[in-house]
Amino acid sequence: MTTVTTDNSFKSLSLSDQLLSNLSSLGYHAMTPIQAASLPLLLQGEDVIAQAKTGSGKTAAFGLGVLSNLDVKKFRVQALILCPTRELADQVAKEIRRLARTVHNIKVLTLCGGMPFGPQIGSLEHGAHIIVGTPGRIEDHIRKERLNLEHVNTLVLDEADRMLDMGFQDTVDTIIDATPQKRQTLLFSATYPKEIKAISERVMQSPTVVAVKDQHSEVTIEQRFFEVKDEAQRRDAVLRLLFAAQPQSSLVFCNTRRECNDVAEELRFHGIDALALHGDLEQRDRDQVWVRFSNGSASVLVATDVAARGLDMDDLELVINYHVALDAEVHVHRIGRTGRAGQQGKAYTLFSAREARKVNALEDEQNVSIQEESLPSEDVLKKPFPTPSMLTLQIDGGKKSKLRPGDILGGLTGQDGIQGTQVGKINMFATYAYVAVDRSVAKVALQKLGRDKLKGRQFRVRQITGR
Repeated sequence: MTTVTTDNSFKSLSLSDQLLSNLSSLGYHAMTPIQAASLPLLLQGEDVIAQAKTGSGKTAAFGLGVLSNLDVKKFRVQALILCPTRELADQVAKEIRRLARTVHNIKVLTLCGGMPFGPQIGSLEHGAHIIVGTPGRIEDHIRKERLNLEHVNTLVLDEADRMLDMGFQDTVDTIIDATPQKRQTLLFSATYPKEIKAISERVMQSPTVVAVKDQHSEVTIEQRFFEVKDEAQRRDAVLRLLFAAQPQSSLVFCNTRRECNDVAEELRFHGIDALALHGDLEQRDRDQVWVRFSNGSASVLVATDVAARGLDMDDLELVINYHVALDAEVHVHRIGRTGRAGQQGKAYTLFSAREARKVNALEDEQNVSIQEESLPSEDVLKKPFPTPSMLTLQIDGGKKSKLRPGDILGGLTGQDGIQGTQVGKINMFATYAYVAVDRSVAKVALQKLGRDKLKGRQFRVRQITGR
């Protein structure tokens, strides 16, 4: 992985005089860190994976790469930029038009779901150099042979992690298959989960990974240990630690199914949206629990090691070990669920006098000195606990009904709908689908999906609550 921390002048790049002059007039003089890291590679025609968040200057980075690779005299689609939402696609298209304003006759076309097909069909008939759009709508135009991508030389996947979160993996694969194998592929993502690595290995040619190092990039885990006398104090300790930390997302590890259920029930009694995950759950219930926790509809997951194995979690603020893990390797695996993606994590472990031997073993294995700490006072329980930002809707139709994430996103964001930025993860299964929406617009989203047709059919939709 290449890490770059310095800024450079745009004049040091092999950009055309037209683009350099325009950048100067826009007030773009020194490159941001992600631009300095990626632009020299982009302009050399290399495939690049860039870890970059909104506001980092990533759009200008890949926008300049796209414009430099364009032959304006050839009036055909030469660049395709995929974005997860209509709002982002509109922002990207607007920025590229600004970057290209001194280059004559460049046409940028936006194709997004939730918008009427008619005007888009008319615009496609008139042609374009650059297409910016959402996966579902782009796939629709490809399938109906309105969009020809055989001349695309630059493919950009913007906010790729969010596209995968929203369930667009299959749709993105279909779109990529419609582009030439010989092309430049640029992948921009705020995080670098295993799914991003998998897609890059499949569709990119020897990509270079660039990341911007900032003051928050060091992965650290704050470990704290608290002694408890009995099970009643153990449950009380979990409550106090959660209310004191106020995490949006946390995982409590228990050793048994019964402990999972008891702890989750205790947390719910005190107003915390907690879910239990263990091996005795039916597969559909396991799926639903994991979906609701991973999409931000529940604050706390109480799980056994076996049930949590293989689950990919990137944004956990806090891990609590209800009991000390059976061995040091399991302990390390547990606490490694937090402190990812450049965030500082917290890991708290509860132990009794009987478990002191295991704590001593952890000290030896990890070569650290463990200091016992005092639990927060009972006063912390007077605070309100954070309410999850999302709610989950279940649609009684899935892959077997030929329903796709793009259909759901389009259904939510169409006329009188909600914003694409208010839609969270979309999870597709054989006969049902889940979509997370901002809690503030859940009622509107539920009414819209329940009232309108998806794929020409009406599906039953309900809000998922409870355990």
